[in-house]
Amino acid sequence: MAGTLIQGCASPGAAIDKEAQARAAAEQPAPPKPEEFPDPARANWKQGAFPAPKAFERVRPGMGKDPLRELLGWPHFSEGLWGVREWNYIFHFYNGKGSDYTTCQYMVRFNADNLATGAWWKDPECALLAQPPAATPIPASARLAPPQKLTLSADGLFRFDGAAATDLLPEGRARVERLAGELRHGFRALHYVVVTGHTDRLGGDAYNEALSLARANTVRDLLVQQGIERKLIRTAGMGKRQPVVSDCEGTRASPALLQCLQPNRRVEIDVAGEQ
Repeated sequence: MAGTLIQGCASPGAAIDKEAQARAAAEQPAPPKPEEFPDPARANWKQGAFPAPKAFERVRPGMGKDPLRELLGWPHFSEGLWGVREWNYIFHFYNGKGSDYTTCQYMVRFNADNLATGAWWKDPECALLAQPPAATPIPASARLAPPQKLTLSADGLFRFDGAAATDLLPEGRARVERLAGELRHGFRALHYVVVTGHTDRLGGDAYNEALSLARANTVRDLLVQQGIERKLIRTAGMGKRQPVVSDCEGTRASPALLQCLQPNRRVEIDVAGEQ
């Protein structure tokens, strides 16, 4: 009986219906809260794995379990036999400090059709480790510009609580478009662009992380529309984890508190390249 269950669990899935795939891709559920990720001590594969970073570029909402298993391997936790709606992983990434590495937790969630509705890192910074900017050969004669950081106020970019392209304010859109022009004309070769969204401390952790990542993705998409290569851009959403100011008093969203917290609501753009 046990052998039958295992064989049934591992058998190939049915062909994916295109309409069901589109529905799954459109669901856009809220990201899991940090406490919803399982305790690593409960993992069946406690050693985790060192994945190929390229695999994460191919993970998309609407994917079935078979292609995800080919990309990521079997989940590292016991998720059950039937009606499994969540896969969890422990992944390691070398961080550039010799043999030292950073351990990250990754979750994929599925709908009733067994199609992925989203994939998330417990720590948003792991997204940058999983998909580092592409390496660019540097000629010996190249004049490298020091890495540059540009900070854009989210209040000047988006309508209140907005993150989509339709929420961009006219002056915010114009600022990003000007930045794209500066990047195209100011660098002979771009090496990478990292767009990181940040929020203030008002609101829940999961909401703030989703909002900050959505804003970073919108800025990235606008840069791509203006001619910056998508493969050079990475995005991350830090939520409220990295405040610029931390001495604002109060917990209710009063005008005074919103004004005090304004510097924390921002999008940071880090750029490196050859001039």
